[in-house]
Amino acid sequence: MIGSVQRALRLLEAVGSHAGGAPAKQLAREAGLPLPTAYHLLRTLTHEGYLRRESGVFVLGAAAERLANGGALQNRRSKITDSLVRWRDSIGVPVYFAVYREGEIEIAGVADTPAAPAVEEWADFRETGHAHAIGQCLLSQLDSDAREDYLDRHPVKAITPYTVRDRRALSERLATTQRMRPVIERQEYALGTVCAAIPLTAGSCAATMAISLPLHQQERLLPAIEQLRGEVGGLLSSLMFSISI
Repeated sequence: MIGSVQRALRLLEAVGSHAGGAPAKQLAREAGLPLPTAYHLLRTLTHEGYLRRESGVFVLGAAAERLANGGALQNRRSKITDSLVRWRDSIGVPVYFAVYREGEIEIAGVADTPAAPAVEEWADFRETGHAHAIGQCLLSQLDSDAREDYLDRHPVKAITPYTVRDRRALSERLATTQRMRPVIERQEYALGTVCAAIPLTAGSCAATMAISLPLHQQERLLPAIEQLRGEVGGLLSSLMFSISI
């Protein structure tokens, strides 16, 4: 064990227990440290940005807050991953989680198995939103300006014989998408594959959960996505999705 690190951590814990901060003498006493040692460590932690000194007391600094935020972010991601794995195992299909962030489609999580592999990203998911269920589901949640901006940057083009043929046809399809209903796509992104996605909205963030299956198992697609839709409410109630996911 490195004693100086242990002592510094005890001081950080002591500071964190006081919302309004605390003076050096009190922190030294609570951390069980000699006052000179506490002063030395407090100066070092302040210099590194983990603490700030305000009106004679020490409070947590920006570096400590970044650590806390990073831990919270990792915790959210771990919960999402655990949920995807649980649904993958219970439904028996690959499960995807994606968000629309800063004008782009982002696959934020995938859970699959060797026996039921995820769709291979042979064409960039971010640039082919018109061709897969994830992208179509996210685009259907955007307002017209945001959607047109995306399509201006990533034009509609055929990547399989089944891909939506042009921007007008895509717009007509998105206009008929029923709110909170699954979006179904058959071989538009990858031949031999069918996909379905359900919309998730958390504040201003557009998100989606999706599944995929081989074409010869397409009769399982609707029952599987309905099972996922029935269970996904538990995730929304236990997690706060945000644009930082």
